[in-house]
Amino acid sequence: MTGPDPDVLHPMPHAPAVIFLAPLAKDRPNVSAGRFSYWDDAGGHGDFFGRQVLYHYDFIGDRLEIGPFCAIAAGVQIVMNGGSHAMSGFSTFPFSIFGHGWEEGFDPETWTAERRGDTVIGPDVWIGRGAVLMPGVTIGAGAVIGAEAVVTGDLRPYAVAAGNPAREIRRRFGDATVDRLLAVAWWDWPADKITRNLNAIRGADIEALEAAT
Repeated sequence: MTGPDPDVLHPMPHAPAVIFLAPLAKDRPNVSAGRFSYWDDAGGHGDFFGRQVLYHYDFIGDRLEIGPFCAIAAGVQIVMNGGSHAMSGFSTFPFSIFGHGWEEGFDPETWTAERRGDTVIGPDVWIGRGAVLMPGVTIGAGAVIGAEAVVTGDLRPYAVAAGNPAREIRRRFGDATVDRLLAVAWWDWPADKITRNLNAIRGADIEALEAAT
């Protein structure tokens, strides 16, 4: 046994709101989603990358990368660089997009210079209901983001973060254990190996997990 098929959109027929993200990402050049990562589609629209990922335009070139085994709750929004306004001048109003002469003299570099890069969500991350991720953040493996949190900066692996702006309130494990977990990287194992070692992965004995490598 190797668990559910990661390429099936609805892996739980009795719970159609649960959607695997990898099939949705397959034909999109600017996103990637790891196997078994899922989203709670409570709204029933089925369009995570079109409606929960905001201002993500191909011409900008930024990417959204979601690792494997992530759990993304209903209402989570990921804001990409296309929603940012230039802040280097006195006004943040985007005059140039309205045309009619307002585009004249606008230097696009004043906006592109402030872009914050790609958004990267590591493996085994749990993002609580209604959380918002701002552009360019990196979320470390195993992190937990509380409901309604607004993430404006990077989070360490296995951090637990909450609030607006989100702050790390504790770490799930000590630094030494985190280092060992990152070295094991169970999320990269083949599905059959994960199946054989579920008890070690679900447990809290790092030595048992290491013994499975």
